[in-house]
Amino acid sequence: MKFNEKLIEIRKKQGLSQEELGMELQVSRQTISKWETGQSYPDFQRLVMLSDYFNMTLDELVKGIDVQDVREKNMTDERVASIYLDIENGKTVLKKSLNIICYIGLVLIILCLVAFLAHLAFPNIEWLWKTGM
Repeated sequence: MKFNEKLIEIRKKQGLSQEELGMELQVSRQTISKWETGQSYPDFQRLVMLSDYFNMTLDELVKGIDVQDVREKNMTDERVASIYLDIENGKTVLKKSLNIICYIGLVLIILCLVAFLAHLAFPNIEWLWKTGM
């Protein structure tokens, strides 16, 4: 029997809902649901808490778990977390780059506007507007 099936069976024998078990282990109902559907596995601390709560040894609780399956799920979770972190870092860099580009554009517009206004205010100063011819 797989861990998720065993957890469902044990929880139901005790007459507990996912929410009640989650409160006992200080995790959300969704976390218990993920454990029971095999989407994830509890960490070691939670396994110990489960074994204590159900008055079972760790061996009784986890016997039959495919360790390679647990490793693969943990690796997948780490990869997904890494991808999300990379995306967030990329967004931050992109925002900073766009801000810098906007500030540079704003400074150039202001310089052109100041030069235009200076030309309007002082049209007779030849040395200021000499084009090099």
